Formats: sequence, structure tokens, C-alpha cells
Amino acid sequence: MTHAATLRALLAKGEMIVAPGAIDGITARMVAAAGFPAVYMTGAGTSMALGYPDYGLITMTEMVANARRIVDASALPLISDADTGYGNELNVWRTVQEFERAGVAAIHIEDQAFPKKCGHLDDKELASREDFAAKIRAAAAARTSPDFVIVARTDARGPAGFEEAIARGNLARRAGADLIFVEAPQDMDEVREIPRRIEGPCLLNMVRGGKSPDVPIADARALGYAVSIVPGLLLRGIFEACDTLLRDLADERFPPNRSSPGALFAKFDAAAWDERRTVFRDPADAAARTAAE
Repeated sequence: MTHAATLRALLAKGEMIVAPGAIDGITARMVAAAGFPAVYMTGAGTSMALGYPDYGLITMTEMVANARRIVDASALPLISDADTGYGNELNVWRTVQEFERAGVAAIHIEDQAFPKKCGHLDDKELASREDFAAKIRAAAAARTSPDFVIVARTDARGPAGFEEAIARGNLARRAGADLIFVEAPQDMDEVREIPRRIEGPCLLNMVRGGKSPDVPIADARALGYAVSIVPGLLLRGIFEACDTLLRDLADERFPPNRSSPGALFAKFDAAAWDERRTVFRDPADAAARTAAE
């Protein structure tokens, strides 16, 4: 079963999928080891991993390359940020096919003008409704497998208001989107209204300290959201841990040693790789070599 088919099967169960954000192979493996059914590739985290803010500075090729690494490392269905689709309908067509070839299960495409910026920042600019709908139609037509999931994200809430965000979400749904992602609802009333007023399944973005209120997982599930992504959880944890460890090192203090190199490598299937060192050797060759010595 493909990753896209796996995600479709999870969605069909009707239970909300919680997908923590990963930025690389290490964090993707940690998400898988923790037992989550899916993983999310954060565009902000990918940008930061390359040394940039989330201002639309990362190319489609760079995003797809990172997505492929996350898919390979985790073996989980991956929902990936695909920004604005990196251009017009022609660019969106190629974007869908490149992510699909990388083994990604779903991507979201947003209605910001290019270059975009993080959905929880001010002064976002919107593309027209017409351009947004055309991109979603192109994305739906470009996929080679009907299982590949197209998520339409609208950032209209900030610059144009909640009603425009709902209208754009429903427009995208009618244009062929499988899931609707209304970015940055600003209070709990809006969080509740989105799945009531959108004509299809919805995705909720959990961004602590952003424009949206904190929504407990159980509450999001009860409200009927199909997917909840948590992009910044591990990213923030990495920053905090690095700040603490580096501050201690600058003060010439080392933290307690909790893991040996072998224990760390074990998290990356070291035992299986060790077996491959010898399993393909002919025992007769080893015996002959020992006798000759």
C-alpha cells in the first residue's frame, strides 16, 4: 500500500489524525517511534534548517528533497507544506508530481501571493480567488494516483476576514481539494465554526503562541476536525534544548550522560545494518581464510 493510500485509509476511519511536525530524518524517526500514524513536514522548519525565515525563500526542489528524506526515514504517510505551489497552474502541476514521486501522501497549497510568509505573521498578501481555484483544479488534475491528497489552505482570515476565509475554503473544496485548511482562526468561536461551515473535512494547525488559541487535542477531535498538525512542537523543543546545552557548555558544564553512541545508533536500525555486514558472506570462504592463516 502506498503512503497516500495509507493516509486515505486513516481518513476513512473518521478518527482525527494527529501529525507532529518534522524537519529532518531524525525528527521524522522520533515521530514514528512515538507511535503517531502520520508526520507533517513543516515549511518553517525546513526553511530554518537551511538558515532562512519562513518567507517563501525555499524552492520547490529543496522542499521535495527534504520531504523525500522524511518519507524514507519515517516510513509514515507524510503531509507536506507546499507553500503556494511555487508559481501558477503550470508550476503547481509539476509541484504535485514531484512530491508524489517522492512518496509524499498529501500536500497543502495556499492562497498567498508569492513570496509567501508564515501564516501566523502579519501583513500577508492574498492571491485572487480565481488564481487560487485554478491552482487547486490543476493540483487535483496533476496527481497520477487518486489517493494523493490535496489540501487547500486559505490565509484569508488575517487580511480579509473570517467570512472570506470560509468562502475561499468552500471554493477550493468545489475546485477539487480533499481537505480544507483555514489558517489562523483567531478565537475558539472561529475554531468551532470552521468544520461546521466548510463543505468537507478540515485540517487544524496547532501553533502555540501564534494567531490561534491553544486547542486541546480532545477538543479538536470533538469538533470534528479530520487532521491536526503540530508543526512547531519538536522545532521549539530543539531550540530550547540547544540553548540550554550550549549555555552550559559556555560555562564549562556538561549535562549528565544519558545515552551511549551505541544506544543512539540503535534508534536508526543499527542492528539490522550490523547483520548485513556478514550475512552475504560465504561461510566456506571465511573457513578457508582461517585455515590459510
